[in-house]
Amino acid sequence: MKTVALLLLVVVAAWASPQGYGAPTSGGQDYQSGPAVYNFQWDVNDSPSSNFYGQNEDRDGDNTQGSYYVQLPGNRQLKVDYTVDEFGFHPVVTYGSGGQGSGGQGYQ
Repeated sequence: MKTVALLLLVVVAAWASPQGYGAPTSGGQDYQSGPAVYNFQWDVNDSPSSNFYGQNEDRDGDNTQGSYYVQLPGNRQLKVDYTVDEFGFHPVVTYGSGGQGSGGQGYQ
């Protein structure tokens, strides 16, 4: 009798357990996608901590172009101008003399 009661208890416990997470159903919304188009720019110009760096980027479909820069020790700056297309990432790295802020200053 104890075996039957234990077996019945196990069956009831298994049947009462949560059935798990079900996949969400579609909300009926259909989002159209198109070519990516965006641009952004940001800069950090903090004299007390000597932090000067930033980036800008423009994208229109499969073509992207942009640059980023950082001030290095010794008052030198590193700048990377880049393009991205169907063939990959194409960077052009330049080093320039000092100047704080805006990555466009002091490059050769």
